[in-house]
Amino acid sequence: MVDTKLKIQQRVKRHYRVRSKVSGTPERPRLVVRRSLKNTYVQIVDDLAARTLIAAGTDSEEVKSAPKRTKTEAAKAVGKLVAEKALAAGIKAVAFDRGGYRFHGRVKAVAEAAREAGLQF
Repeated sequence: MVDTKLKIQQRVKRHYRVRSKVSGTPERPRLVVRRSLKNTYVQIVDDLAARTLIAAGTDSEEVKSAPKRTKTEAAKAVGKLVAEKALAAGIKAVAFDRGGYRFHGRVKAVAEAAREAGLQF
């Protein structure tokens, strides 16, 4: 059986490695993905100003009010919602930060939905 603390430590190390290369600027903020066992959270962050510009998650009212669906389908809805909010705020391009997670499943669903909705990364 895999030790949970070890898995978390390994993910954090991967995240630091990703963060050393990916940074959010006012022109190209960072799109951050965070997974929990139940929910997926996405933020658009300007690292220079240390501000969260846009945030959404599967527990937000816009996504939660939809009919019952899988976690991956809910992650797609979150990706689309964040992209729509970003385009409304005038953000067209972002730097994608997968948060140390592998680029598959819910993380990939968020990225693909955001791209389809019009965000560039």
